[in-house]
Amino acid sequence: MTQVEPPGVEAVADSDFRQQFAALCFSVTSGKTRVLLITSRGTGRWIVPKGWFVEGSTAAGSAAREAWEEAGVVGRIYDTCLGTYRYMKIEPKKADIPCRAQIFPVKVLSLKGDYPERHQRRRKWFSPKKAAELVDEPELAEILRRFDPGALQPLGKS
Repeated sequence: MTQVEPPGVEAVADSDFRQQFAALCFSVTSGKTRVLLITSRGTGRWIVPKGWFVEGSTAAGSAAREAWEEAGVVGRIYDTCLGTYRYMKIEPKKADIPCRAQIFPVKVLSLKGDYPERHQRRRKWFSPKKAAELVDEPELAEILRRFDPGALQPLGKS
């Protein structure tokens, strides 16, 4: 299988990627899995919540914090990294930043209407298959396609 590189990252050395942490926010109702996507602030494309490491937190905790700030998610954190994906963070009036995001599942317990970025983004539920079709990053699309919430262990459980 040929790996498809995300646009703009083909010529970036591994050491030049900045690390981010992403949340795959999901729910399961009547046996059907749904994932929550949000829009990016700049281009309005469909993405998952993600951001920089939160000091004093874990990688999974940093992802959950982004889920709250960007999508209003209150949920159960899982410490299982589902994989990584690469993308170019577009910075207006600055150089784009090559990023590598580790993605962690967050089971959505509730969605709040009042959250930090509520006026900057839209959020919407999709099947994992449809979500995979909507995101631009091939590696993220693959993670969404193969996501199985039944295989997860909650944070702190073995």
